[in-house]
Amino acid sequence: MQLSKSEELLMTHLWSLEEAFMKDLIECYEDPKPATTTIATLLKRMQTKGFVTFTAEGRARKYKPAVMKSDYVSGQFKGFVSNFFENSASQFASFFTNSTDMSKEELQALRDMIDNQIAKK
Repeated sequence: MQLSKSEELLMTHLWSLEEAFMKDLIECYEDPKPATTTIATLLKRMQTKGFVTFTAEGRARKYKPAVMKSDYVSGQFKGFVSNFFENSASQFASFFTNSTDMSKEELQALRDMIDNQIAKK
């Protein structure tokens, strides 16, 4: 399942806080801050989608991520590679290394990471 851009931003704040009340999440935004009703609506949608859980603490709710950031990013990346690169990591790697201004050192570091992964297999 996918998050909208607004939900993704809110989820990023929640991942960084690990758990938070609504007021804590609103404080993460730059001015002008979103309305409480906007954040409540986003949290409700994210809860319905299975991304957020909460526990009641008095009259307030403490929200927690139900999905780890690494799992979400991994799923998004796999979808990106599937949609734009015919599900081929090598096509993505070719595009990435050819279309970015990576320095020789960055390319060498990338090669080292790949060599380490090859050695593990």
